Amino acid sequence: MSVLGWMRLSDTNRDTRSRAFRRRRFELFLSLVDQVLSHQDTCRILDIGGEPEYWANVADLLGRRHWHVTLLNLTAHPVTDEMRFAAVAGDARNLRSLANTSFDLVHSNSVIEHVGRWDDMQAMAREVRRLAPGYFVQTPYFWFPIEPHCSTAFFHWLPESVRVSMLMRRPRGHWGQAPDVETAMRQIQSAALLDCRMLATLFPDATIHRERFFGLTKSLVAVRSQSWPRLPIEGRA
Repeated sequence: MSVLGWMRLSDTNRDTRSRAFRRRRFELFLSLVDQVLSHQDTCRILDIGGEPEYWANVADLLGRRHWHVTLLNLTAHPVTDEMRFAAVAGDARNLRSLANTSFDLVHSNSVIEHVGRWDDMQAMAREVRRLAPGYFVQTPYFWFPIEPHCSTAFFHWLPESVRVSMLMRRPRGHWGQAPDVETAMRQIQSAALLDCRMLATLFPDATIHRERFFGLTKSLVAVRSQSWPRLPIEGRA
């Protein structure tokens, strides 16, 4: 399928593809959960930016495993299943209220690119690395040609001035049409995509996994498990 063909897919199809990617990605995360459960009864997970709906969608993959997830967001999400979930409010860049190794695993999907600039990403990475012996941090890949938030080819490779004009012209993906320059700039700067070397620098003790779509790397996952050997990064960038 051509790049233009991808751009014409409906929002429904795009959401369906995202769910399918997440389920495949979750199978990698399950291997970390199983390692934890091989030497204890329950796996304690901190999900940074997580929602109960995400875990409901993978409940069949979790099966009979014993797990508990703490959902961390800027505003605590309401939870109904208190046996499985807890919800806390916090900033991923500063989680001083949580002690070192409070959890067995930290899980995060498509969050680190939204916390700010490089210093902010470093702050989040330090918190992830200290809060659990294992972690799983996914982020969209800078060199994939479709920008994931506005679903537009090559958008993130263009100068900011060009992107501002494009956003003020019409809605794009999850981003509505910007009424002015300030709104457009805030949308553009709300996400800073990473390449492989950047993610490996943030998480130097992780293995970097590539998720591929039609042969192209679509997203990256930094994975650390104490029982896994350090594996080489796949490619340079």
